[in-house]
Amino acid sequence: MTNNELRRRKHRDQNGRPAPNKKRKEIQPSSIHKSFFCLIISGTILTLFILLYIDNIPWHLGHRAVDSIAKKLGYHKPVHAVVIDAGSTGSRVLAFTFHESYFGGHLVLDKELFKYTKPGLSSFADNPKKGAQTIANLLEEAKNEIPKEYWNKTPLILKATAGLRLLPQEKAENLLNSVRELFKKTPFLTNDDSVEIMDGTDEGIFSWFTVNFLLERLYGNPAKTVAALDLGGGSTQVTFSALTPASLSQKQYIHKAVAPRGLIPVYTHSYLGLGLMAARKEVITFNQPNQINVTSDCVNHIIEARKFHYGGTDYYVSGPKVNYPVSKVKDSTYQTGQETPVVDFATCSQIITDYVVSKATPPEELPTKIIFAFSYYFDRATEVGLIDEATGGSIDVEAFKNAAKKSCADPNADQPFMCLDLTFIWVLLEKGFGLQSDTKIYLFKKIDGHEISWALGAAYNLLRG
Repeated sequence: MTNNELRRRKHRDQNGRPAPNKKRKEIQPSSIHKSFFCLIISGTILTLFILLYIDNIPWHLGHRAVDSIAKKLGYHKPVHAVVIDAGSTGSRVLAFTFHESYFGGHLVLDKELFKYTKPGLSSFADNPKKGAQTIANLLEEAKNEIPKEYWNKTPLILKATAGLRLLPQEKAENLLNSVRELFKKTPFLTNDDSVEIMDGTDEGIFSWFTVNFLLERLYGNPAKTVAALDLGGGSTQVTFSALTPASLSQKQYIHKAVAPRGLIPVYTHSYLGLGLMAARKEVITFNQPNQINVTSDCVNHIIEARKFHYGGTDYYVSGPKVNYPVSKVKDSTYQTGQETPVVDFATCSQIITDYVVSKATPPEELPTKIIFAFSYYFDRATEVGLIDEATGGSIDVEAFKNAAKKSCADPNADQPFMCLDLTFIWVLLEKGFGLQSDTKIYLFKKIDGHEISWALGAAYNLLRG
């Protein structure tokens, strides 16, 4: 081959013609997969921003899709918080695991530990160290739940509710100081404000936040949020998004709730003394001040010296021994001569009504809301079969009244205070909060597998407040 021919061949190869012994480069399948994956991410992001802009489709559908992809790519950031609820009837530890959503950094709840111990911290008013030990046991549960490498980054708080609010100040402070000493030794993140008595207002706001957070109603129009009724042992709270002039004008009850998309004005009113156990104590001691051996018209004649512990005191409760009402026993066809002692529902409900209306004022806007109720509302409804304990459900206010009447007519030694408790709940809803007999109440213990508790709202506020 001449030099001229070699130069011509070299020139052709440099102009892009493939060399005779080289193979054409093929497109690899991995490149197609990467391109397709990028297309999915781009489409999801675009959809998310459209949804956020028009606010017509639930925001959480977008963030779930993006978070799912982000988790697979290793962008999942766990965030933990531990909250101890020192209630009047028991103490609970809730150890929450959140993750930060890929867009906006919102906290998304993944799971929580829930453990419970009885009696409540206030029961150890005369033995603070023993009370602190019950909290130490709960902290061990939290340490088992949260990975050790996150302990020093995980905030821990204890908030005591109505049980400690009702104690003499010195005894309450002794209990709190014992817990503060315990917290100094914990590996979790604490400060001087980690142990305190929670204001009833915060209890209401945090409960409302929890329900609406779990229902995923905090990302759009506040009018779509639901009202929250929390019935504890020592106090009860009513909280809802305030929209009407009647609600907004009551400035002493209007507060700002922290939400993922900004602050929301809410109406919240906490009633100390209208918790179920506090009310029960007032009813059984009606016209018997400073007595521990008491007789109540809201308890059946067959009950004698039944112990009821509240606020550090044991009360021994009996039904009326003379002039108690009775009913004739009926079988399916005939009335027999046997008489059964019953509770006079009219007398009992009047005693309770007088007590409730002396403390509660009906919020004008509440009847217009979708209402979720929990804690003792749920417990008593399940115990008498109004709803299924596993699934929850909805009933109207009158269902509580009918269940109360039925319980008052039943001499049941296994549930000596059920007549009183159900009557109180009905009176509280109808006379205290101004709800109609046909108002629907949604009763749940859990939403999407998560406990309904003010502790979730407190944890979110702790991390993002």
